[in-house]
Amino acid sequence: MDHAQTMTSADQFGRKEAIKKGLVAGLPIFLGYLPIAVAYGVLAKESGLSTFETTMMSVLVFAGAAQFMAAGMFSAGAMFVEIVIATFVLNFRHFIMSMSFMNTTKAFPLRWRFPLSLGLTDETFAVSSLHSNQAKHQYGTYFYLSLILFAYVGWISGSLAGALLGEVIPQALSESMGIALYAMFIGLLVPSIKKEWRLGAIAVFSMGLNFIFMEVLSVSKGWAIVISTIIGSFLGVFLLKEEDES
Repeated sequence: MDHAQTMTSADQFGRKEAIKKGLVAGLPIFLGYLPIAVAYGVLAKESGLSTFETTMMSVLVFAGAAQFMAAGMFSAGAMFVEIVIATFVLNFRHFIMSMSFMNTTKAFPLRWRFPLSLGLTDETFAVSSLHSNQAKHQYGTYFYLSLILFAYVGWISGSLAGALLGEVIPQALSESMGIALYAMFIGLLVPSIKKEWRLGAIAVFSMGLNFIFMEVLSVSKGWAIVISTIIGSFLGVFLLKEEDES
């Protein structure tokens, strides 16, 4: 009986330690998500989404760049199909991240690996990769769970706060939040260009295509984004393949 109680205490301590470490690792993501999520919430509300729709998009999608783009496309009057396809293409990298995470945590039961992989974002994947040693620990599942849930809660709460703020702040200020969309993509793009100029060429090519489709061929904004993104992605396959071979 005493032995069983000792084992239970050890298990509880191990879980608590894993959760604590996960929360500490996720704190920078939580703090970083809050202002971006607030900006998204304000922008989505300005685009015409309700507070419930704005918050539920964060609950169900949990992908910042895609949500910003979806809100912008919704504001521009894009069709539902256009928004779904565009966000699918933009989020396709999540399949790669999920497969990598599933491979890293192959010692975990599938009932843990599958739901954890659904919570991966660029940031949680990066931090999880830095703590890949947790995949070998007995309570590593609790580490990853607390890390991902902390970031998830931060994104949802920030989105809700932004949606509520969008109802009370001056319209001129809420409209200016649209710049956050461009700031986010520039912030994601510039560091990558510094490492590899081909990525900048792909971005410029895609922007040029988008302009041609919209202004010259009079394609709707939604389909212009979808088509230019897909073509730009194919160009990226060849350019980056050439880089690997050189």
